[in-house]
Amino acid sequence: MSTLLKGLKLFPFDITAVVSVSDDGKSTGRLREEFNTIAVGDIRRVITSLSETEPLIEKLMNYRFNTTSDLNGHTVGNLLLTALANITGNMSDGIESLSKVFNLKGKVLPLTEDYVTLSAIMDDDSIVVGEHNITESNKKIKKVFYKEDSKTNPLVLEEVKNADLIILSMGSLYTSVIPNLINDDIKKVIKNSKAHIMYVCNMMTQPGETDGFTASDHIKALNQYLGKRKVDVILANDGKISEEIIEKYKSTEQKDEVEFDKENLKKLKLHIIHNNYVDISEGVIRHRVDKLALDIYAYLIK
Repeated sequence: MSTLLKGLKLFPFDITAVVSVSDDGKSTGRLREEFNTIAVGDIRRVITSLSETEPLIEKLMNYRFNTTSDLNGHTVGNLLLTALANITGNMSDGIESLSKVFNLKGKVLPLTEDYVTLSAIMDDDSIVVGEHNITESNKKIKKVFYKEDSKTNPLVLEEVKNADLIILSMGSLYTSVIPNLINDDIKKVIKNSKAHIMYVCNMMTQPGETDGFTASDHIKALNQYLGKRKVDVILANDGKISEEIIEKYKSTEQKDEVEFDKENLKKLKLHIIHNNYVDISEGVIRHRVDKLALDIYAYLIK
């Protein structure tokens, strides 16, 4: 989502970014355990993407301590958000306070203020608890759910209710995107919304989550959690990625290119927007955020 927002903030959008808060790895996981708080890592990345302050602020927020003390591995932004949540009484107010300082181009809201643990039922009906454990499991995911009962942030429900377009971002499908669609209250608001639902498709698969997935497989997975609503439009890459880069991703990260299976997508009766979104810098594949944002803008105003 942080990558997508860097492009969207260049256009005259009224942006509200809703961030899932079940990450339990690295610095975020340690802070969750110590302070019994929601995950802040993705929130930090979204805030820095929407910030219109100096580039040095982004470096500061993402600075990770490398030391022999308890600070080792923590980022400045994670510590700052945790402190603000304690000072203001909840994460939403903490984010709002920080947003004013960083002059954000939009709003950032946690999906819930409740402590939630993402869990999954695997293809052999075993249950895996914890986001990082789900990703590291070698089993295929059948369904994800929260271990605890939780309520969606009422501010999120209001924003979704009034949205002109609901965008499901590229990112880890089962551990970052779908967690926003689990609770019944968010499903109800989406069901009653007149806004179209757009999915920006990943270019590469996610090990332990979407191995072997095509673009249409991503849509089918999302539709299972949307209830009676379905994805209305997909943005998918049709650009060429060099064999050298693809082989590098296969060998070092166990990731494969997501096939743009246009004929299967047509069968799902959704609007298809495709373009060359490939941006490779220093051997790393990213989306061309300017092209993404332009295509989203064109769709919204047509």
